[in-house]
Amino acid sequence: MNEPWPTELWVSKDRQHLVVEFDNGQSFDLPAEMLRVLSPSAEVQGHGPGQKITVPGKRDVTIRSVVATGNYAVRIAFDDGHDSGIFTWRYLFELGQKGDTLFSAYEQELAEKGLSRDRKIR
Repeated sequence: MNEPWPTELWVSKDRQHLVVEFDNGQSFDLPAEMLRVLSPSAEVQGHGPGQKITVPGKRDVTIRSVVATGNYAVRIAFDDGHDSGIFTWRYLFELGQKGDTLFSAYEQELAEKGLSRDRKIR
C-alpha cells in the first residue's frame, strides 16, 4: 500500500494553521499549537521511552516558516524559536487523522501536571 503523498501544503494568513492536502483526497487543517506541542523533535519527544515533555503555554504560537527537508518531510519553525521538528508526510497525515485524540491527551497531561495552554505573564 502506498503512503498518502501531499499535493498541496500552505500556511494560513494568520499563521496559526498548516493546511495539507493529500493525493488520496484527504485534507487537514492542522493548528500551529498542536504541531508545536506534538513536534517530533527530541526537544519535545525526548531521547528515549518515557522522556516525552509536556510543553505548556503554546495556545498563541504561530508558524514562522515551513521548509522542505528532502522529499519526505518539512521542518516547521515557530515564533517561539522552536525549529527542530522534522514533520514527515506520514506524521502530518497521522496528525490529521488522530490529532484531536492526541491533542485531548496533551490537554489531560497539562491538567494532571497543573500546567496551562496559556503563556505565563511575567
